[in-house]
Amino acid sequence: MMQAAIKAEHLEYAYARTAVLKDISFAVSEGEFFVIIGPNGSGKTTLLKILSGIHKPQSGSVVIDGNPLQTYSRKSLARAVAYVPQMIQTDFPFTVREVVLMGRSPHLGMLGLEAQEDLDLAEEAMGITGVGHLANRRLSQLSGGECQRVYIARAICQQTNIIILDEPTASLDLAHQVRIMDLMEKLKKEQGITVVMVSHDINLAAMYGTRVLLLKEGRLLHLGLPQEVMTFETLEDAYGCRLLVDASPLGRFPRITLVPERYMKPESTA
Repeated sequence: MMQAAIKAEHLEYAYARTAVLKDISFAVSEGEFFVIIGPNGSGKTTLLKILSGIHKPQSGSVVIDGNPLQTYSRKSLARAVAYVPQMIQTDFPFTVREVVLMGRSPHLGMLGLEAQEDLDLAEEAMGITGVGHLANRRLSQLSGGECQRVYIARAICQQTNIIILDEPTASLDLAHQVRIMDLMEKLKKEQGITVVMVSHDINLAAMYGTRVLLLKEGRLLHLGLPQEVMTFETLEDAYGCRLLVDASPLGRFPRITLVPERYMKPESTA
């Protein structure tokens, strides 16, 4: 049986007196493309922050690569898990190359000096995310989508077995959305990297996710294959809007279409 890259058991978290996560348990297998979906306020970002060690669960536990999360030092965890946040800071006085090289920090020695190998890995990461031509530009000079790709390059440069991303395609145009998702899939297939991603785009989740976890109001509503989770009944219950769910012409996964009010049939008054 394949080992779990991440195992979460009975996670609970609250801000002040407001419960955000309620008894969440699941496991992510090594080399899986695991996508978390759900409406706003369902606890998706909080869950990612717990998995990446930013937040400590108020109840429950997380195991990373067979070891309890609390046994990791900050540096050892950064060698195991790379995290790309939803909110990207752009006011750093650093160039793109310098930001991407920050991904090498967990692997550097006492002096913190990069070797040629580190520089080469940064160049490679910038190349595959399409930001190599921006290497000498400062973050403050980039668009939101360009900054997003820079932070993804930093995560790749970090060379971890697990990459956790919070809505990585939200500020990207269509072409770069597909490129980033294809890149994550390539890392999964060729390097065995485990990808855990939050996405508001449920069609991307259906196309790329090996499994999908659906949250609603801090609870795990459904977990399984995209075609098992993303049904008409389940999605309408979670999102509270009218949807059309049918088979995608591209493969064995669902296609979800929003139904505007003007296309809804009026209820019969008879």
